[in-house]
Amino acid sequence: MVKEIVIVGLNHRSAPIEVRESVAFENAYLREALPRLRDYPSIHEGVILSTCNRVEVVAATADSSIARTEIKAFLAEQKAHRSPGPLDEHIYAYDGPEAVRHLFRVAASLDSMVVGEPQILGQLKQYYDEAQQAGTVGTILHRLFHRSFSVAKRVRSETGIGSGAVSVSSVAVDLARRIFDRFDDKTVMLIGAGEMGDLVARHLQTHGIQSLMITNRTFERAVELAENIQGSPIRFEDFPQYLKMADLVIGCAAAGDVLIDATIVDKVMRERKHKPMFFIDIGDRRNFDAKINDLDNVYLYNIDDLKSVAEDNLQERANQAEKAEQIVAEEVQVFVRWIASLEQVPTITALRQRFEDIRRKEIERSVGGSLKDLSEQQRSALEDMTSAMINKMLHEPISRLKRNPDDDDRDGILYIAALRKLFGLEEK
Repeated sequence: MVKEIVIVGLNHRSAPIEVRESVAFENAYLREALPRLRDYPSIHEGVILSTCNRVEVVAATADSSIARTEIKAFLAEQKAHRSPGPLDEHIYAYDGPEAVRHLFRVAASLDSMVVGEPQILGQLKQYYDEAQQAGTVGTILHRLFHRSFSVAKRVRSETGIGSGAVSVSSVAVDLARRIFDRFDDKTVMLIGAGEMGDLVARHLQTHGIQSLMITNRTFERAVELAENIQGSPIRFEDFPQYLKMADLVIGCAAAGDVLIDATIVDKVMRERKHKPMFFIDIGDRRNFDAKINDLDNVYLYNIDDLKSVAEDNLQERANQAEKAEQIVAEEVQVFVRWIASLEQVPTITALRQRFEDIRRKEIERSVGGSLKDLSEQQRSALEDMTSAMINKMLHEPISRLKRNPDDDDRDGILYIAALRKLFGLEEK
């Protein structure tokens, strides 16, 4: 029976960006990858999370040990398609209550690079929906993810962790403000007009950017965003010739390949007479060639560089995060009790049946042998006596299973597992 939750993956703390990229799953690839994940024998349900900061597999299984091994193999296979090298040193694994806690913390943005950023919840919902459409979500993960959404909502409403929240997009703009002494005389090019691009553009506008060029593979989206924030739309195929006008280039395109390489920037710098130029790369996959940073008067920052900016916000949110952690802890207990309850009733039923089978066989053997001369009244008394004995013997273990909600959740799970093992109930 599926009864365990396992999470295996890597994030911005356990692996550098180039390793995360090598394991990332593009949206177009998820529909193929999800059924392949569930083809592993121990994986009964599965969801793949793949963002710029994390790649994780969330699975429901009957054997967490085997599942961890199989998910690691799944991720290693994904990496092998792109680059050689070990993955084990970057991977973490959680199971049971710790896995539940991890997902709840992710949903509540307690595990994000910037604590309190709201984007992760939308991403979780997106990947859950993808798994649903692929048919890899069942009862366990359906309940787990919907509970994580509720936990995130509760954290937002009961703490101040979301007030003045700083998303990755606002951190990028904050970094740009540190780079330039003033914004109103600078020109910015934004590559990508999706959700992240929209957020970046609005943050830039709030902080006084007057000249903003926007380009996107779908030109209509660039036009729409430009109209909303009084920017200038640029056709995607034309943006390289406008680079020379930009003091700051921010990349947040959902692209699987590098959009700007060092050769292009070298040419642009000559046209700019080597006037300083800054690049900030916050795409799910890196939009800018890392070699850009080797050029004179060119400065490139990527997702990992934003960590230092994000850390400035951590202390301010420490108290609110502590309250959020308490909420998560409460919700984990509730969910673990629900998981345990899935086996509570069938375990009690199976245990009663096992004792009843033994009682019935022994009575039949006795009344067919040494007790064959018993009267109907005596046989009825024997039935009542042995039934009462069974009920008394089972009273304490069944009471333990029907534990008080305030008891240790792990004890309840251990009792169920022990009873099923000791009395061979798993075989039934």
